[in-house]
Amino acid sequence: MVDPGDAIEKARKAVTERADLPGMSLMEHLEELRKRIIHSAMYLAAGFIVAYVVHVRLYAFVQKPLDDLHIKLNYTHPMDPLNLYLQVSLIGGAILASPFILYQVWLFIAPGLYQKEKRFVVPFMAATVGLFLIGAGFGYFFVLPGALKILIVGFGKNFNPMVTIEEYTGFFLSIILGLGISFELPILIFFLALFGLVSPRFLWKNIRYAILAVFLVAAIICPSPDIWTVCIYAVPMLALYLVGIAVAWWVHPSRKKKKEAAQA
Repeated sequence: MVDPGDAIEKARKAVTERADLPGMSLMEHLEELRKRIIHSAMYLAAGFIVAYVVHVRLYAFVQKPLDDLHIKLNYTHPMDPLNLYLQVSLIGGAILASPFILYQVWLFIAPGLYQKEKRFVVPFMAATVGLFLIGAGFGYFFVLPGALKILIVGFGKNFNPMVTIEEYTGFFLSIILGLGISFELPILIFFLALFGLVSPRFLWKNIRYAILAVFLVAAIICPSPDIWTVCIYAVPMLALYLVGIAVAWWVHPSRKKKKEAAQA
């Protein structure tokens, strides 16, 4: 079991080790946060406008998994088609603006990093966007079509499907965004290890809990009762956890201290 006291002690040590970095007052932090939020909102608005210009194509992209099954979306409220276009444009705009928004996030946390750690800005942005797109692509090309076939063609073959815009949009986004976010696991581990909050040994020691969590998530996003199908979804996420352990070993402060001691 994880000892909360150890986690708190590691966090305290991480903060203490960074005490020599240039400090900022509370008001300066709030001002910096406000600045980054405003800039991020501007980039998001610009991305939304660009995405709305091509909202018909974006809708066709969303509709394609159902088109392959020869099913058209239905709506029960006059605002549903407009809401669909707006939601699709917002998500598309967020993806377009994500590199710029992530850069604002980096600028906000950069004052708390050492100069040698700031070189990770380009790999951080590339890995974050890339992993999200890989996860979303995995969901769009494999998980979503498989789920629709199992639910509609399999369990629902004796019924007439009337899939509404609202229900399908929620189902679509839960899979695409859920997998896109879950594929960011190595990035989360990167920062936790960079600040000394977790170690490779800790991650490896608790891998059994990670496996359990991964299979629970896979079972939620996978509608099939077949354990082998669940494994297909779980294996990539478990592989990302192992990648995260390697990343933690690479950036953890203890490795750097051993390297400096060996060179001394």
